[in-house]
Amino acid sequence: MTQTATGPLDGVRVIDLSTVVMGPYAAQILGDLGADVIKIESPADTVRVGKFRTTPGMTPLNLNVNRNKRSVALNLKDEEQREQALELIDTADVLITNMRPGALSRLGMNYADVAARNPRLVYAHAQGFRSDSDRAGHAAYDETVQASSGLVDVANRALGKPVYLPTIIGDKVSSLTIAYTVLAALVHRDKTGEGQRVEIPMTDTLIAFNLVEHLAGHVFEPAEGPTGFGPSMNPGHKAVHTKDGMACVIPYNPQNFRDFFHAAGRPELAEDPRVNGDAIDGADHEALAELIADCAPALTTEEWTEVCAKHSIPMAPVLELDNAQDDEYVRDGHLLDVVEHPSEGSIRTIGIPVKFSATPGSVRRLAPLPGQDTEEVLRELATTL
Repeated sequence: MTQTATGPLDGVRVIDLSTVVMGPYAAQILGDLGADVIKIESPADTVRVGKFRTTPGMTPLNLNVNRNKRSVALNLKDEEQREQALELIDTADVLITNMRPGALSRLGMNYADVAARNPRLVYAHAQGFRSDSDRAGHAAYDETVQASSGLVDVANRALGKPVYLPTIIGDKVSSLTIAYTVLAALVHRDKTGEGQRVEIPMTDTLIAFNLVEHLAGHVFEPAEGPTGFGPSMNPGHKAVHTKDGMACVIPYNPQNFRDFFHAAGRPELAEDPRVNGDAIDGADHEALAELIADCAPALTTEEWTEVCAKHSIPMAPVLELDNAQDDEYVRDGHLLDVVEHPSEGSIRTIGIPVKFSATPGSVRRLAPLPGQDTEEVLRELATTL
């Protein structure tokens, strides 16, 4: 790993005073883009709890969300160490935290406290619910946010089960929201010299995310139809089994369907009136999805890839996580690379998904041990005081 800062955020300092995934992942994204990210933590940080290979706390989740950071161990309940944390915040452009407002006030780290010392600071406060709501102090986890946002209702209506999406979507969508919100606030700061507090409530963020398509007929007042985006709510809206694996095959227009049926050796289906009009009727989606599933085993995944590319039919093989590192697209894009971690040995690191032509980001530091950079960072701080 190179220690030379690169990327469009070179020169921006971020203090990561957050735990679990939402805040740390947002700070990691900013670090990937060149920011100097200093993580203030204690060894009891929640994200460092779990299975590890060599060193306690160096869990897979920690290795994924804490790269491109320096770790400083400070006990914020200790007056001297809390002042050191505040002095670090004085040097920062951005502070990201998901601590509860009451705790921040007790520590002298709410927005009014730190803005009095550093008025140019962008103070990003992430929490489960809006601070002006009656749920402001409620605990929030990804599952509760999925429920509060309507995602569980969508799953129940589509699948007949009130299941949670098997990914921490609330945390990760909120992480992306933190990142773009911080960048917008930095643009304002650079134009006006004014810092500000930005609040990122997970629940509000996921409600807005979910309703883009699922508000549907209720966009109109009075409603012109039900909520729920029809194609996504279709029970047949799922990947299909090919002769040797799984794939997403989504014929989009009548010609797509006709070409698909011919390739599957079912030319009689290409004569079906449902695929010979100007467009596919939404009422036919479920029945046509069943036909796609019935026909898909006719060819291998590779054969379907060739057929669909030839006829411009939307299609993708299902990426199986156990074999992700062997996937040609993943490998060629350096989306998973094996690197040597100083304490954990060979690990896979996730690539930076965006490409800048002039200021590319980079993985300059792998996830640090808890507190490993404390002396270095405090020594630098002493020279600036």
